[in-house]
Amino acid sequence: MSGVAELFTWVNMRFLLQGLGMTLLISALSIACSIVLGTVVSIMRTSGSRALRAVAAAYIELFKNTPLLLWIMFTFFVAQLPPIGAAVLAFTLFTSASVAEIVRGGLASVPHGQYEAARSQGFGTAQTYVQIVLPQALRNMVPALLSQFVTTIKDTSYLWGAMALQELMGRGMILMNSYNSTAQIFAIFAIMAVIYFAVCFALSQIVRAYQRRLRGAR
Repeated sequence: MSGVAELFTWVNMRFLLQGLGMTLLISALSIACSIVLGTVVSIMRTSGSRALRAVAAAYIELFKNTPLLLWIMFTFFVAQLPPIGAAVLAFTLFTSASVAEIVRGGLASVPHGQYEAARSQGFGTAQTYVQIVLPQALRNMVPALLSQFVTTIKDTSYLWGAMALQELMGRGMILMNSYNSTAQIFAIFAIMAVIYFAVCFALSQIVRAYQRRLRGAR
């Protein structure tokens, strides 16, 4: 037990929490960029242009049917971007396909009469989406977007193995190399598991609370 107790120093905890900060930074940037790109793809997917619909559908199918690790390695080894830039780009491309489907579902929840009312007021397509449709759709998209954020946080654990980026998993692996006993290594795994669980569980509870609030509002 004394060997395990050695792990719980401020230096070690700060080291892991800095990794968590990197995990959350990459996840937040990726989700923010994915919402922008996914919204564009979703609008293309529901547009009146057959060509735009085909391009959007192909984009979604490409990223839904290929592994995330492939795009992480592509942006880092082929595009040769800096690690953080490569990570954010890979997650943005991959996640935006799922976000596009989330946005499409949100747009479908807005009554068609809202589109007609906007057109009758002389609103253009972009103005209709920005001022009328998207604000209404957003409330229905929030739970799914938060769930996607949770998924992205967990998926950042790929980054250490793919590009040696020091997010939470990477910091944990580095810390393990400083200790020898099985108990100490197991304890580090346990600490990382607790951190991942605490963050993801908290976000999941926010999703559930928001869903209950939506049901109550109806």
